[in-house]
Amino acid sequence: MMTPKLMIEPSYWLGTGIKLEKVNNLNFFKFTDELQARSDELLERSKSGLITPEEKAELDGISELAQIFTYANSVLAAESKWFPNPSEKSSLTEQNTSMNIVT
Repeated sequence: MMTPKLMIEPSYWLGTGIKLEKVNNLNFFKFTDELQARSDELLERSKSGLITPEEKAELDGISELAQIFTYANSVLAAESKWFPNPSEKSSLTEQNTSMNIVT
């Protein structure tokens, strides 16, 4: 049996936390700079044991959204038969870690 988990629903950030980034004529979902910064801040608070229950619910929602992006972006890449070459892959990683592409 699954245990219910308190989290802010990923759809909460649809209007403010998501953007599309064009890479090789494909649009990929990624976090806005503000949402990425908030995610990083919450992860640090969690690692240091200083996260509140409300912040944990927020982090869980952001993490769920990242998993959705990973799936959606991998489907988009697979359907287009595009996969980043090594230089593109490192460039994407350096630009922003919130773009989730599975290859």
